Amino acid sequence: MGKYKVDISGCDTSNLITLSSDEMKVLFQKLPTDSFARELLIQGNLRLVLSVLKKFYNRSENMDDLFQVGCIGLIKAIDNFDLGYEVQFSTYAVPMILGEIKRFIRDNNSVRVSRSLKDIAYKSLKIMNDYYQKNGYDISYLELAKILDVSEFDVYSALNAMKDPVSMYEPIYNDGGDTIYLCDQIVDSSIQHDFSDKLSIDDAIADLEKREQYILDQRFVLGKTQMEVANELDISQAQVSRLEKKAIKELKKVLR
Repeated sequence: MGKYKVDISGCDTSNLITLSSDEMKVLFQKLPTDSFARELLIQGNLRLVLSVLKKFYNRSENMDDLFQVGCIGLIKAIDNFDLGYEVQFSTYAVPMILGEIKRFIRDNNSVRVSRSLKDIAYKSLKIMNDYYQKNGYDISYLELAKILDVSEFDVYSALNAMKDPVSMYEPIYNDGGDTIYLCDQIVDSSIQHDFSDKLSIDDAIADLEKREQYILDQRFVLGKTQMEVANELDISQAQVSRLEKKAIKELKKVLR
C-alpha cells in the first residue's frame, strides 16, 4: 500500500473529499429530509474508515472486505449520530467502525465458536468496557460470571474462544539465548498422554531431581504455564523450559 493512497477496489482513496466541521454540521441538520446529505457525509468520512484499517494492515484478511465492513460501521454511525452529543463525529464514529470490523473478523474466524459462547463473550466484553469506564480498573471473571448468571469457566472459555488463532511458530519467549516457540510447548505437553500408559512412571519420576519433579507436576498435573512455574521458582521461563525438556528426555530413556 502506498504512502498516500490505499488500494481499495472501486475506490480511489487518494482523491477522497474532506468535510470541514461547519460543513458536517450543516449536512447533519439536513440529514432527516435530504438523502444527498447522507451520501455526502459517507463520502466525506471514508478517510475515517481508512484510518481504522491501518490497525489491520498486517493481518491476512482481505482489505477490500474490511473496508466494506468498515463502511457499514460508518453508515451506522451517521444514522445514529446526534449533534446534541457535543462531540466530534470522528470521536463517535471510530469506535463503531472498529467494532464492526472486529465483529466481522470474529464471526469469520477459521476456528468455529458456538453461538452460546459468542453471546457470553459479546456480553462480557460490553460489561468489561462499561465497568472499566466507570471504575478505572478491570472487572474480575468471577464478578462477570455472577452478572451473566453463568460459571466463571464459561466466561473464561468464551473470551478465550474469541481470540485470534496463533501460529505454532509464534515466538513466545527469548532471554537472549534460544528462542522458545509455541510448537515447542505443544510437543512437550503432548508427551503426558504417553506417560499415563506407562506402569513405571512413578519410579522414573522419583529418579529425577526435586526441581524437575516439581516442574513436571505443576505443568502436566496442575496445568500451569511455564511462566507461572518460573515465577514460583524465581527463575526465567527459558530455564523452566530447559529443565522440563531435560526431565522429559530422561523419562523417555526409562520408558522406551
